[in-house]
Amino acid sequence: MKQTAVEWFYNKLITGKFTGKDTITFLFETAKEMEKEQIVDAFVECWKENMPEGYECKQSAEYYYKETYNQ
Repeated sequence: MKQTAVEWFYNKLITGKFTGKDTITFLFETAKEMEKEQIVDAFVECWKENMPEGYECKQSAEYYYKETYNQ
């Protein structure tokens, strides 16, 4: 089972095992990017199950993310 962005971030914080480049800000930004990828991937998977074969939805997924989560 894949780890969510929140679980990854929490585990990094709770274990205290940071590498040299890891700061709280870096970890937070990395987790946000992971979350975006997870949301886009979920959108694409749902779209694939409900749309005709060969219909491209990646652009729609990016648009959905920007419209829903970018402020």
